[in-house]
Amino acid sequence: MESKEHTMSAAKPVPAVSPEAVLTKATIRAAELLDLQSSDLATVIGVSNATVSRYRSGRSEISPSTKPGELALLLVRVFRSLDPLVGADSEMRKEWMHSPNRALGGVPAELILKPDGLTRTLAYLDGMRAAA
Repeated sequence: MESKEHTMSAAKPVPAVSPEAVLTKATIRAAELLDLQSSDLATVIGVSNATVSRYRSGRSEISPSTKPGELALLLVRVFRSLDPLVGADSEMRKEWMHSPNRALGGVPAELILKPDGLTRTLAYLDGMRAAA
């Protein structure tokens, strides 16, 4: 049996992951799971389609301290708030995003294209989670 010291010295250091890389990956994944097209994601976070393409390819990252970063964080929170409400069911999630919602006064996938709709949708979902 190897000694604990030998095992620890053989462990490779884990490279640090930047907040930008984490936010970019989380945003792309949330957009996919919310059934948003690249052009929708660009509109939600206020960047060009070309910039979203660079995010997807890893040639650019979203800084959390920028306006697109703040909006991306809200989008990730929308996904994280909705997912438990639909039991992680991807079809229910897509249906919820693309169906009219009386309480919100519109279709969530359309509402989140504007910052006020994004924050309203998130507040609604947070309220639904609190009530559950």
